Amino acid sequence: MKIKTWLLTTYLIVMILPLVMAYFLFAWINSYNNDQKVQEFFATSMELTDIKSVLNNPKLYQMKIDRPEVDKLSSEKLSIYLYNPDGFIVYSSNPMYSIQSYTNREKLYENLFSLNQGFRAYSYKQPVFDKNELVGFFQVELARSEWMAGVSERTWFIFGLFITSFLLIYLTVMVFVNKKLNRRLVDLKNEMTAFADGQMFEETATNQDEIGELQRHFYDMRKQINIARDIIEQEQRAKEYMIATISHDLKTPLTSIRAYAESLELNQNLSVQEQSEYRQVIVEKSNFMKQMLDDLLTYTLMQSPSYELAFVQVEGGEFFDMLVSDYEPLCEEKNIHLDAFSDVTGLYKVHPKSMMRVVDNLVSNAIQHTNSRGKIKIATISNTKSQLDWLFNFVQTTYVFKCKEYVYLIVQNTGKGIDLTEINQVFDPLFQADEARNKRNSSGTGLGLSITKQIIEKHGGTVQIFSEKEVGVCVICRLPKIIKEGELIE
Repeated sequence: MKIKTWLLTTYLIVMILPLVMAYFLFAWINSYNNDQKVQEFFATSMELTDIKSVLNNPKLYQMKIDRPEVDKLSSEKLSIYLYNPDGFIVYSSNPMYSIQSYTNREKLYENLFSLNQGFRAYSYKQPVFDKNELVGFFQVELARSEWMAGVSERTWFIFGLFITSFLLIYLTVMVFVNKKLNRRLVDLKNEMTAFADGQMFEETATNQDEIGELQRHFYDMRKQINIARDIIEQEQRAKEYMIATISHDLKTPLTSIRAYAESLELNQNLSVQEQSEYRQVIVEKSNFMKQMLDDLLTYTLMQSPSYELAFVQVEGGEFFDMLVSDYEPLCEEKNIHLDAFSDVTGLYKVHPKSMMRVVDNLVSNAIQHTNSRGKIKIATISNTKSQLDWLFNFVQTTYVFKCKEYVYLIVQNTGKGIDLTEINQVFDPLFQADEARNKRNSSGTGLGLSITKQIIEKHGGTVQIFSEKEVGVCVICRLPKIIKEGELIE
């Protein structure tokens, strides 16, 4: 049960309880009155007969006389009042009413010869005559002692029952509040304090109420914070690793540049050819350092959530044909057969410079991992009728092309391939599938594929890589079309 519901129910019970007790008391007293009414009426009537025989004496209504027989009748249970015909009290057994007190004649003549039942007493009033002459009135009040005692007994019983019920409700609420509220809130506060202090604790079972909901929110928040902490720690370790790695990679060419520069300056016996070779090495190492710094800057920009590429609309046929061209000289240097073609139509929003960098990274990576006399295929397609039978079999059987909605950039090369255990890591910064960092040369920095993935994702696309050992690698980049095939240009 919800705490709110329980508290409202308890409040309602506490509010209704006095009304229930009062109604029960009224019903009980009314039932008791009905049970006693007839018997008490007849007993009072019999007693009244004896009283009337005494009070019917006309002499009792004279002024300034003794009335011993009336005094004898009077008691705590019986009150007697004698009036003269004018309404003045000539005798009263109740000291609150003094002699000569006056009663209104109309009131005096009300309810004559009628035995009236009141809450505390019966009352009876009757005129007294002497030879047909009115000499006075008498009024008697017979206290209902037994009935009042019964009512008092029942009232105290109901009052005791009310107090007992109230105390039971109070104790129940106190136990509930301590168990359901205080204890759980203290435990939750201790868990929050432990979490803030970095201490470990086990999650407790939660109930289906407000505090249970609060606990679940806290536990969910704790999990999210822990996940965020782990991500931050991983990113921090990755940054530290990247800084250390890049520092090492910058140190190596810098050392070479320094060594060759000192040789050019200090060694006067170098031939012209040697001097030319030294200068070439310095330029190559400088270019490598520039490439690494450019990659690092691009990677850092791509990591920023606030960094946005400035997209422009391009005509697909011309733009993608330009992307896949001019790589023949690089492949010829390594005796690699290159086959490049483009079959793209439609309009696209791209960042041209970034897309050129994507293709440069993918082709450079393919050339680096393709042996002499190997094959590289570069293609951009958006036509459903394009021939794709040149793709590796393991790509054709696993990848589904949706040319009506997307354009595809494909770079495929033969070679050793990538182990399946490493294929999910190739987009991590500084990851290299080939063994040992000392195999790295000036052709790569380890950030190319990571930058490629981020650029494609900022274009709203995806990158997937497929590989099979001793067969080769195929990278497929998918970009969305502005106008899907079959739609009309407005």
